Amino acid sequence: MALEQNSVYTGMRVDHVRFFVEDSASAADLWTRGYAFSEFQRIEDGRSRTVGVGRDDIRLLITEPRVPDHQAAIYVSRHGDGVADIGLGVADARTAFHEAVSRGAVPLHGPTEDDGVVTASILAFADVAHTFVQRAASGPLPPAGSPSARDIGAAAIDHFAVCLPGGQLDPTVAFYEEVLDFRVVYEEKIFVGKQSMNSKVVQSTSGAVTFTLIEPDLAKSPGQIDTFLRDHAGAGIQHVALRVPDIVRAFDQVQAAGVQFLSTPGQYYDRLDERIDLERHSIEDLRVRGILADEDHDGQLFQIFAKPVTPRNTFFVELIERLGATTFGSGNIKALYEAVMQSHGAVEDAA
Repeated sequence: MALEQNSVYTGMRVDHVRFFVEDSASAADLWTRGYAFSEFQRIEDGRSRTVGVGRDDIRLLITEPRVPDHQAAIYVSRHGDGVADIGLGVADARTAFHEAVSRGAVPLHGPTEDDGVVTASILAFADVAHTFVQRAASGPLPPAGSPSARDIGAAAIDHFAVCLPGGQLDPTVAFYEEVLDFRVVYEEKIFVGKQSMNSKVVQSTSGAVTFTLIEPDLAKSPGQIDTFLRDHAGAGIQHVALRVPDIVRAFDQVQAAGVQFLSTPGQYYDRLDERIDLERHSIEDLRVRGILADEDHDGQLFQIFAKPVTPRNTFFVELIERLGATTFGSGNIKALYEAVMQSHGAVEDAA
């Protein structure tokens, strides 16, 4: 694998996340009302309507089709609302595109330039795209507003979680390694009752773009990943994790704005102090909010998952606070698994 300083993907970052949705106004409202994002763009061309919302370094482009043959209409008909494109900021979009295609990536559209921004797209997995973006100057997004009772503090995209059909994990990992110079930074097989799933985390050499890739174990009983794949009609982005500086504060502001979160079994907290010596937040503060805690050799992390709000219940948001931890809450994956199953009314007794 090429080293970061020698790669055409040097300095890669998340430039934007594009959603295809049935109702752009409603989808944008989730972010502006619930997560204190600001609207910075609105484009209508007769075929589609796109609302851009953002805060700090996060750009979300929310596209609603206006005609049945628009790619967003085809996507929504197949999958419902969801993430269709993750833009990758690079220094040279043309070179990145041609390099990716030379390594086997499927091209979607070649390099084009508009108002000083160069873009080019490849297929990532299923029908999710990656668009390389080269900006003359990234420029700050409009401020999210003065700190208020609904402000979550500075935020960044920590990672994306991707659900894949059984047997597709390794080929997808190979794509990211061989085409985009990502590296595997973590892997695990998770067992929950009669269910299990395989997970590998891939990360860009810059460390700024991370995907948690998950597939069900086909030899075990169907579970949460199978439910997503059924309802989403194939592979896709299950959730986006927002990294926040204080998860207790962020939770309180977001919940006050009407966002609901998945519950965590009360017994999770009964022995938490035997597992972790918390560096921040009390067990009671975590318990009353349902926030999960974990640690690795680098530090601790705290995380919680919002309830799905898309029509098919196939996409949700995670809040995560890191106190040095570099992994992804492996000690909490079982709790997440059970909580998501509960949201679908299908918790299995793992006793």
